[in-house]
Amino acid sequence: MARFHVIIPAAGNGSRMRADAPKQYLNLHGKTLIQHVIKVFDQSIRISTIHILINNEDVHWRSTYLHSSSKLQVHYCGADTRAGTVLNGLNAIQNQVEDDDWILVHDAARPGLSNLLLNQLINTLENDAVGGLLAMPLADTLKRAGDDQRVSATIPRNDLWQAQTPQMFRYVTLKKALAEFSGTPTDEAEAIEALGLKPKLVTGELRNLKVTYPQDLVVLTALLDSQSLT
Repeated sequence: MARFHVIIPAAGNGSRMRADAPKQYLNLHGKTLIQHVIKVFDQSIRISTIHILINNEDVHWRSTYLHSSSKLQVHYCGADTRAGTVLNGLNAIQNQVEDDDWILVHDAARPGLSNLLLNQLINTLENDAVGGLLAMPLADTLKRAGDDQRVSATIPRNDLWQAQTPQMFRYVTLKKALAEFSGTPTDEAEAIEALGLKPKLVTGELRNLKVTYPQDLVVLTALLDSQSLT
């Protein structure tokens, strides 16, 4: 039976947050963002292993993450891009997984994932031929800007979704997709699409937002406070 493994690329510097530490080490309700991320996977009986991918130069990990877990492994295999880091991680764990095992790639700065949503993703995709990802249907009107920052077009939002994570694909398929992709994919699903496959969209939650800018952390804190799910 296929097992479920989590990869958390955490090699970025989070420059858009304008903080002293990479965004995955920022504080939310007394814990770093990456601690919240690890906790939800550690609590899940469906998850076999959790793999954190960081840079050799990372000076924050050991001083900020003190909790131990039998599921958790750290790999110093960060690359210049997210895709490169994930591919390095897949290579690092190749002796621990089977080709048809599921890999869930999740952002280190997306700490609002709930156990309920994680189970929904796994239950929806575990028998799927391709795999898929959490995503949210777009509600806002989209505008394309010209060079002068004036609207050049309005883009119909019908059938448009905003990708989230985890993104869940078979080990052998994801490794092939990332290794063969020409250029740099924006996420794992784009690499899978390049193989001619169609990932399934599973409806996510607003609280599963990615912390990219300082205001995102404010919004997420308010959401978690309002739901009393910290």
